[in-house]
Amino acid sequence: MTKRAFNFCAGPAALPEEVLKQVQAELLDWQGKGLSVMEMSHRGSDFIALAAEAEQDLRDLLHVPNNYKVLFLQGGASQQFAQIPLNLMRDDQKADYIETGIWARKAIEEAARYGAVNVAGSGKVYNFFAVPGQNEWKLSKDAAYVHYTSNETIGGVEFDWIPEVGDVPLVVDMSSDILSRPVDVSKFGVIYAGAQKNIGPSGLVVTIIREDLLGKERSDCPTMLNYKVAADNDSMYNTPPTFSWYLAGLVFKWLKKQGGLEGMKKVNQQKQELLYGYIDSTEFYNNPISQTSRSWMNVPFRLIDERLDKLFLEKAEKNNFLNLKGHRSVGGMRASIYNAVGLEAVQALVAFMKEFEREHG
Repeated sequence: MTKRAFNFCAGPAALPEEVLKQVQAELLDWQGKGLSVMEMSHRGSDFIALAAEAEQDLRDLLHVPNNYKVLFLQGGASQQFAQIPLNLMRDDQKADYIETGIWARKAIEEAARYGAVNVAGSGKVYNFFAVPGQNEWKLSKDAAYVHYTSNETIGGVEFDWIPEVGDVPLVVDMSSDILSRPVDVSKFGVIYAGAQKNIGPSGLVVTIIREDLLGKERSDCPTMLNYKVAADNDSMYNTPPTFSWYLAGLVFKWLKKQGGLEGMKKVNQQKQELLYGYIDSTEFYNNPISQTSRSWMNVPFRLIDERLDKLFLEKAEKNNFLNLKGHRSVGGMRASIYNAVGLEAVQALVAFMKEFEREHG
């Protein structure tokens, strides 16, 4: 039997083993139909029922209100960086963005191609080691929307609060922390999330949009990027990424078995407290992020002696700890501890880190 590694990849990330086994069992013969789910028509009754069930399970997990559409789209979160302004910002409007790291900056740069962008708040003053408090923001009076990134996958910075922006639609890139704990969907105009962290495999992005925001697209918005077109066609204007959608639906069912998002919150809190607790207890490792802004999902850390980085990664891989190298833009290490990375994986990682410190500290 193949031994599963402890996979701390930032994305595409670990998937629940139980889900992968079900996929394996159904790969050649989905529910006795004699074919794979990858081979069936997205227009057929079987896939339409599967898609509807996946949507309902996601609605159940997030308690999505009835006046929101749930869309299963293509292009990942990076395509949403353009899709948001194309659907919500007219030529004569501006949008407010909060800059908290690399992914927020990419969203800002893309939106600026379509209209005026006001960087209303920035973590630059904190070297992007903290989220700027809302008292520091300078919001526009007439913004089409306010956009922020709830969790910076690369920098390891996360909002532990939801901004209050009045009647202006609040838009959030929730790619790397969606489904990790409960969230009040009604506070948002739009939530979008790339799938390859906590939802499923890559190739899919989920967008949850309040219905009154549909039909506000610019005249130059491409048909394929029009949220209303997607909503009117149940996310099937063209052939969707059917396998990713199917697998996401299995993850949603797995999450329900774990006690939903309240259950995941308890486990995720234990995981991040264990890992940060150990890092803070020693001078051999460090995490530079402000304690009030630390990500539950992506934990960057450094060895006090960077000359040991290569050896640490080599030994980690030999011991079945994979993908711990930090992003090339920031260096160091990063452990991504998404929903499918269990408490036992974090316990094993901490034990390995302690042993490495004992040998080389």
